[in-house]
Amino acid sequence: MSLKVPKANNVELFKNGYKHLQGLEDAVLRNIQAISELSDLVRTSFGPNGRNKLIINHLGRLFVTSDAATIIREIEVIHPAAKLLVMASQAQESEMGDSTNMVIILAGELLKKSENLLVMGLHPSEVIKGYELACAKALAELESLSTSSLPSPFTGESLVTALKPAIASKQYGYEDTLSSLVAEAALVVMPKNPKNFNVDNVRVVKIMGGSLSGSKVVQGMVFGREPEGIIKKISGAKVAVFTCALDVAQTETKGTVLLKSADEMLNFTRGEEQQLERIFKEIADSGIKVIIAGSSIGDLALHYLNRFNIAVLKVLSKFDLRRVARVVNATPLARVGAPTAEEAGYVDIFETTEIGGDRVTVLRQLASGEDGYQGHTEKTRTATIVLRGATANHLDDLERAIDDGVNVIKSLIKDPRLVPGAGATELELGKRVEAYGSGMRGLAQHAVKRYATALEVIPRTLAENALGGAEGNEVLSRLWAKHEQEGGEAWGVDIEAERDGTLLATDFKILDPLAAKQWAIKLATEAAVSVLSVDSIIMSKPAGGPKVPQQASNWDED
Repeated sequence: MSLKVPKANNVELFKNGYKHLQGLEDAVLRNIQAISELSDLVRTSFGPNGRNKLIINHLGRLFVTSDAATIIREIEVIHPAAKLLVMASQAQESEMGDSTNMVIILAGELLKKSENLLVMGLHPSEVIKGYELACAKALAELESLSTSSLPSPFTGESLVTALKPAIASKQYGYEDTLSSLVAEAALVVMPKNPKNFNVDNVRVVKIMGGSLSGSKVVQGMVFGREPEGIIKKISGAKVAVFTCALDVAQTETKGTVLLKSADEMLNFTRGEEQQLERIFKEIADSGIKVIIAGSSIGDLALHYLNRFNIAVLKVLSKFDLRRVARVVNATPLARVGAPTAEEAGYVDIFETTEIGGDRVTVLRQLASGEDGYQGHTEKTRTATIVLRGATANHLDDLERAIDDGVNVIKSLIKDPRLVPGAGATELELGKRVEAYGSGMRGLAQHAVKRYATALEVIPRTLAENALGGAEGNEVLSRLWAKHEQEGGEAWGVDIEAERDGTLLATDFKILDPLAAKQWAIKLATEAAVSVLSVDSIIMSKPAGGPKVPQQASNWDED
C-alpha cells in the first residue's frame, strides 16, 4: 500500500453541508456493511420455513409477510448502496415475479466474501473481474443443468407441478390448494397463442370469512358488490363505461336563485329532470343495457336508469375500470351521453350471484363451444380467484403468493425449461465454478473461488431456516458429499428432514424455472459489481429548511 500524503484542509470543493466519503474504509467497506444488514434482514424469510416480518409502513398500514418484494417495497431504505440492491430486486420482481429474495441474499453474500479479499489488499478491479468471469461460467453451466421442460400445450397437472415450489416458498402447507387454483384460472384465460398470455386477466377478489378450502375460480370478472339499480341479470348486452359521475352537472360557482311562486319552483327542478331524462333516453335508444360507472350515481339518474331497464354497476378502482373496459372492449367516456358504436362494448353475461353469504356481480364472456356463444373474433377472457380467509392480513399474503404463481406461468411461457430446486442447482453451480477457479491463473482466481462459496448461501439458508444452524451445517456437508458422486446434481435440502435432511429434487418434483435463476444470478452479480466499483460517496445537503422543533409529549408531567 502506498503512503497517504496528508492534504491541505483549507481547499473547499463543495458547498457547506456536503458529505464526502472516500477510500476503502469510509466508502467500500461501509457500503458492504449496509448491504450485509439488508441481506440479513430478508435472509430469515427465505424458503418455505422463512419467518414472517411484521411491517408498519409510513401510512400506518400493517403487513405480515415473508415476501421479500413486499418487505423491500414497504421499508424505506435510504442508504445509497443498499438502494442499488433494492433496484436489482425490483428488476427481478418486474421481470420474473419470483426469486427476489435470492437476488438480495446472493448479492449480500458476494459482497461479504469480497470484504476479506479487499482487506487483504486485492484491488476491487481484480475482484470485479473474477466475479464477472464466475457469473459467465455459472450461467453457461446453468444451461446444462436443465432436467426437464414444461410440455406444450399446457395441462392442469403440469402447471400445478411447476407452480408448487414457487407457491410453497410463500405459503407452505397451502401450495396444493393455491397451485390448483392458479393453474385452473390460467387455463381459463389462456389464449390460442400462449405467448399472448396476460397476467392481468387473472384477478383476485378477497372475501372475509370461511377458510381457504372455500376458495374457488369464477370465470369472468367478479366485483364484491351488487349492481346499484333493480336490474340484476342481463345476457348479451351492450356496455358503456363512464369515468365521470352520473348526476346533474353542478355549476362551478355558487349562485342564488330567487323564486317568486310555486310554479317557478316546479319549473326550476323540472328543467333538470327533463335534461337528465333526455340524456338517459339517448343512451337507452343506442341499445346500451349495462353501464359501468367510475364515480357516484345520483338518485335521479338511478330512477331513470331503472325506468329504462339499464343495469348500472359502480366500480371505484381506476385499475378495475381500465380492466373491465378491456374485457368488454369499450372506450371509457369522460362525459355522460350516448356512446358511438365504436365506444360501446359487449358482454355475454352480467349477473349477480352469492359467494359465501356475500352478493357479488360477475361479468363474463362466453368461450367458443359454450351455449349462446356468438362472434368469430377471440374475446378477452378473465378469471377471478375468489379467496376466503379469516383475517385481512392472511388474505393479502395469499394474494401475493397467487401473484407470484401467475408470474411463474408467464416466465415458463417465455422459457419452459426447469432445473432442480431445493438449493440443488446453486450447490452444483458452486462446485463447478470452484473447479473452474482452481484451473485459473492470476489474482482473479481468488474472487472466482469466493463466488463459488457465495453460491452455497442458498442451500445453507434453506437448511438453517428449516432445521436450525447446527443441523444446517451437517446437512450441507452431506449435500457436498452427494454432489461429488456421479449423477448427484439434483440432491437438495429436505426441509422436513424425514431422512438425513437431503432429497433428490427431481424425484419429489421440486423444480424451479431456469429463467428465474438465470436473471437472479445475473442481477445479483451486477448489483455486487456496481457496489464494488464505487470508491467514494458524495452526498449533497438535503433540500428544505430546518425542521420545526417538536414539543416533548411529557412537558406537563412532574
